[in-house]
Amino acid sequence: MAKEVKEKPLDRMTAKELREIAVDIAEITGAHGMNKEELLVAVKKARGIVEETTKKKGDSVRKLKQNIRTLKAKKMEAVQEKDAEKTKIFRRRISRLKKKTRRDA
Repeated sequence: MAKEVKEKPLDRMTAKELREIAVDIAEITGAHGMNKEELLVAVKKARGIVEETTKKKGDSVRKLKQNIRTLKAKKMEAVQEKDAEKTKIFRRRISRLKKKTRRDA
């Protein structure tokens, strides 16, 4: 009984992996000169995968960055007051928000 090998999602593949797939598809030409985004679009189009539209995340990133700025100001106040506990709390909150902005970008 052989296990089926699942292909990982196209979005998670490297450009090299996408290029290997694109070379096997006859409709795609010039795969070696394409970057990852171009390869993704070409492979999805050749396989008949329809891109689902995602909502724009620009507003949420802006809000997160605004929150980061205010927290940085509060953190600087805590540093000047020499309150190590508050400083640590603000540092962690800033770090979490930065991670969210990287995920949303």
